[in-house]
Amino acid sequence: MSEAVVNESNEVNSSNFDDDEKPKRNGTLITASAHIITAVIGSGVLSLAWAVAQMGWIAGPIVLLVFAIVTWYASTLQADCYRNLTTGKRHYTYREAVQSILGGAKFKFCALAQYSNFIGVSIGYTITASISMAAVKRAICFHKEGHQSGCHLENNRFIIIFGIAQLFLCQIQNFHELSMLSIIAAITSFGYSFIGIGLSIAKVAGGSHARTTLTGVEIGVDVTKEQKIWNILTALGNMAFAYAFSMVLIEVQDTLRQGPPENIVMKKASSIGIMITTFFYMLCGVVGYAAFGNTAPGNFLTGFGFYEPYWLVAFANVCIVVHLVGAYQVFVQPLFEFVESQCRKRCPQNKFFTTEFPINLPCCGAYNISFFRLIWRSLYVVAMTVIAMLLPFFNDIVGLLGACSFFPLTIFFPVEMYIVQAKIRRFSARWVWLKILSFTCLLVSISAAVASIRGLVVSIGNYKPFHSVS
Repeated sequence: MSEAVVNESNEVNSSNFDDDEKPKRNGTLITASAHIITAVIGSGVLSLAWAVAQMGWIAGPIVLLVFAIVTWYASTLQADCYRNLTTGKRHYTYREAVQSILGGAKFKFCALAQYSNFIGVSIGYTITASISMAAVKRAICFHKEGHQSGCHLENNRFIIIFGIAQLFLCQIQNFHELSMLSIIAAITSFGYSFIGIGLSIAKVAGGSHARTTLTGVEIGVDVTKEQKIWNILTALGNMAFAYAFSMVLIEVQDTLRQGPPENIVMKKASSIGIMITTFFYMLCGVVGYAAFGNTAPGNFLTGFGFYEPYWLVAFANVCIVVHLVGAYQVFVQPLFEFVESQCRKRCPQNKFFTTEFPINLPCCGAYNISFFRLIWRSLYVVAMTVIAMLLPFFNDIVGLLGACSFFPLTIFFPVEMYIVQAKIRRFSARWVWLKILSFTCLLVSISAAVASIRGLVVSIGNYKPFHSVS
């Protein structure tokens, strides 16, 4: 009798854990797709009308579609790297996959690239959220005081508000607890994309005759020849940033429940996520360009501040803020986990790093509080908030982030890992194709990074610190 009880107990216990003896994962195709949409549709969508304006009706949509195809292809390669094909061992993070499959100097380069990008995304999303919060205030101001009023506002107060919200949300213990936040963020991303597209269509249908051309902004009319070249290169970085999600793909894949192979489910989730986001990106970029023409603003939703209905403009920008609140967490949680696990690993006897105190929170249930987690995550958010106030340059920051993340994280490491995992023979046709793809993307990233850095240098030369104005 007792033996039966023991066996039953073991069966119950085993049902609560996966094959790696970790708590059972509950992620599905829907939640994985939501994570991807949340990570992909961020501040990048807001700059696409401007990016298309730099290239025009022909090159703009084509280049955007190429980025989508290349990103999708790389994500399918990366999905096959979640498990070691020889041992079946899971790779819990992007960095761990690179360490296991490639190791050595490539692993160190990956860690530097990935976590630097997480920091950059934290800054970029803070800037974007503050601009959208200011746009809400300005839309209301225009409605009350008239369109002749400038309604200019300093962005710092909004940067601080966003930072305070992240101080609380950053205490979410790990990536697996973000499903609901990601779903809410994904819904709001649809909201502001639809509103932006709708407002653009209404602007065009209302008789707006914005000046557009096949080749985008015109040399000698809108910009100089030199500015045209730099703007196109910066636009490449903006488009690359619009598809920056590969650095969290492994982490998202690690949330999937056991059942169908994780790589198959992840490929479907990546296809769904990228198809949906590309559809919206095309509409936002193309219709936004039709609405604003060659004078398209860097953030196309803030360009509707002079238009009615003001409440719809304000609501769209609120949706952006809500989305970025969730997207910020999707990107920083892997960084938090890395730092905290390394501290526990290096100082296993230090109670400051290892001790947690269980408490019961009203409406939330049990929560383990760690003073180390509380202090270091709070310091991180404060630091990112201060840097955002120092460098509030939307398009150049977005372009630089896209350039720095696109080649190493979206292309190079997934390609290299796949070559090793699939044992692709050196100098075979497939090997040559993958190397050509990787080298081409390297050139694109370098060009976009140089252009964005130049733009930042020019902007800083005309900027007074902590005095960003919308």
